Amino acid sequence: MKGFPNIRMRRLRNNPLIRGMVSEYALSPSNFILPLFVKEGLEKRRPVSSMPGVYQHSMDSLIEECHLTAELGIPAVILFGIPKRKDALGSEAYNPKGVIPKAVKAIKRELGERLLVACDVCLCEYTDHGHCAPIKGNKILNDEGVKLYAKASLEYAKAGADIVAPSDMMDGRVGEIRKTLDEHSFEDTIILSYAVKYASNFYGPFRDAAETGFAAGPKDRKSHQMDPSNFSQAIREVELDIEEGADIIMVKPALPYLDVLHALSKRYNVPLAAYQVSGEYAMLKAAAQNGWLDEQKCMLEALLAIRRAGATMILTYFAKDAAEIVK
Repeated sequence: MKGFPNIRMRRLRNNPLIRGMVSEYALSPSNFILPLFVKEGLEKRRPVSSMPGVYQHSMDSLIEECHLTAELGIPAVILFGIPKRKDALGSEAYNPKGVIPKAVKAIKRELGERLLVACDVCLCEYTDHGHCAPIKGNKILNDEGVKLYAKASLEYAKAGADIVAPSDMMDGRVGEIRKTLDEHSFEDTIILSYAVKYASNFYGPFRDAAETGFAAGPKDRKSHQMDPSNFSQAIREVELDIEEGADIIMVKPALPYLDVLHALSKRYNVPLAAYQVSGEYAMLKAAAQNGWLDEQKCMLEALLAIRRAGATMILTYFAKDAAEIVK
């Protein structure tokens, strides 16, 4: 090696103790956020067929899962609600007696400050047409949706949520949510923005878990989520969300967009999250079940890659499995 003739990298690899001493990145339970699905009216948890090990939870099983999560040292969960009733405006998303406000109150009553509760803010689980905002024909109504996200965020904050996480990618929603929260004295409620969310094909199993699909209107979300071919747009999206009041920014999916994640980590001095989405999880699970990959080793390698790219927070369905190993 020119300029460093006496350095031999193998000397730093020969012994596991040395490898640990020179390791640049590590995983910790504090890096993880566990996504959880809670379905209104369930009496016991129900497995999600396309995501082995993931469940739609009843209120009781949700609390059990949150206790286990906190005991592992995982600091936060993020909730996705599945209502009994859906309509064109997704009104159950902002119903103060809806499934998510009930879940937040139950978790906080049981665990208090031991666990942070984040709430996904979107309408797709709540609309009968399956889109992230009201629709008119084949048009997604951006401004109407933004008002409803702010309304839902306020209800989640009132219920005790620590974090609201708008996932829709509509223009202006972070600013509207921040304004609404501040006006109602929820200045300390954190906004985790899905700032860079691609119109990805890796979300399929999530739609099984959340019971959401396209029953009317456009057959995709390309009008408001990012084109996988675009990079510079991610910079603009992040800058807009930071200006509007986002506290944490997120890239979704994670592994297919590590280049974007890394570039953002070098450019912005804000907390950075990444979502290892349902398709990433399901692929590893399927390959492991077929004996093609070692699930544990590949899981940790994938999570470490996301961490190395710059994420300090990783939303992952592997959170509990990974925490048990790295703890």
